Amino acid sequence: MIQGAEPVHGYSFPEPLLSPVKAISGYRQLWVALSGGLDSTLLLHLAARCHSGVRAVHINHQLQSNAGETEAFCENLCAELNVPLTIRPVSVELGAGPGEGLEEAARKARYSVFEALLESGDVLLMAHHGDDQAETVLFRMFRGSGVAGLAGMPESRPLGKGRLARPLLGVERSELERQAQNAGLSWVDDPSNTDTKFDRNFLRLSILPALKKRWPSLNQRLRHSAEACFESDFLNQRLAELQWQTIGGGERRLPVVGLSALSLPEQTNLLRWWIRRAGYYPPSVNNWPQVLKDLLLAADDRSPELRTNNYSLRRFLGELCLVPEFQSLPKTPLKLQPDQTVHWAEWTIRLNRVSTAKADFPPIRICTRQGGERVRFHVDGRSKSLKKWFQEQALPPWERGRLPLIFAGVTGQEELIAIGDLWCSGQYCGSAPAVGLRLIVERDCD
Repeated sequence: MIQGAEPVHGYSFPEPLLSPVKAISGYRQLWVALSGGLDSTLLLHLAARCHSGVRAVHINHQLQSNAGETEAFCENLCAELNVPLTIRPVSVELGAGPGEGLEEAARKARYSVFEALLESGDVLLMAHHGDDQAETVLFRMFRGSGVAGLAGMPESRPLGKGRLARPLLGVERSELERQAQNAGLSWVDDPSNTDTKFDRNFLRLSILPALKKRWPSLNQRLRHSAEACFESDFLNQRLAELQWQTIGGGERRLPVVGLSALSLPEQTNLLRWWIRRAGYYPPSVNNWPQVLKDLLLAADDRSPELRTNNYSLRRFLGELCLVPEFQSLPKTPLKLQPDQTVHWAEWTIRLNRVSTAKADFPPIRICTRQGGERVRFHVDGRSKSLKKWFQEQALPPWERGRLPLIFAGVTGQEELIAIGDLWCSGQYCGSAPAVGLRLIVERDCD
């Protein structure tokens, strides 16, 4: 349902409402996330009043009966304000993560669009306000979040190649509604906002009003608590970074000896920081002491592992390793032809001709380790067991079976000519490879 009346173009918004929007600067392109509701509609008016060249993006989740009406409203509003509008329909996949409901699935869907949309230097404005912040802090508290979660939503953070900014985070929702009504703005109400089966709606409609009646300054109190948690989380991260540097930690490896020397809270704090630094979410583990004991104190002949959705924590040769989720490998060997590029899970393999190329080439195939392979590093040298060579290279067991092995020759007379990007025969590398083919094996960055 569309609320309000036709906008009053001559309305002067108060400076306290305009100031945080005016303060947004240093962007290449300024975007406004436009849902069509009161908050984002008002934010678009403020942004268009304070900045030139503003663009809007509307995500159509295709979940509500009035989705088409809302999209049409956004089109008309942007046309009236002379603001270019980008519309992106999304398909919400329910239950993509453990315990994930419709709210979280829809959030993930729209944020993935935002991340793909933003270019370097772009800023996306979102209309979250003070009541949203209070709701978020309480919601995370009920979910058992630590200080990082209880810090609430930041006013600004990286998003994709650009940044997300929330200029209205310090403004009460009642003030936004009052200003929208005074200005005669129109907006579209989302019918799902009154459905208390959704956790956030339950908090917003059933819990927060009762709390505010008892404590009228609830939003301000929760904002102070969130700020204190933010400071605590900042100090925790700084401590973790210093300890990571002291023990000689790497991007995806931590020395077990150094980690074991820390107290349990310090170990947990460092692990969480380290995992986030690598671009992943720390696992939701209720019994961190036991998990850390299993990972750090297991005997040398054991291979403890903690699995999550898209990575795992493993131990190898005195180090704790963060191992990303692997892509699926081809089920059968692949043939590689001259001037061809082949993708093998996280690997890219190319076979290029050079000026001295011969007319005939031996068959070349790509496969994984089957067992019993041997490698000859020099034409006239003795061959060595690939298994033994892997051990000498201290290659983690979980990588040995994934490395693309590249063979040349007919069946029964094949010669191993490359082992992933670890080694390549001199016959197929260098500026003038002997066979006239240059083999290039690269591991894709993740």
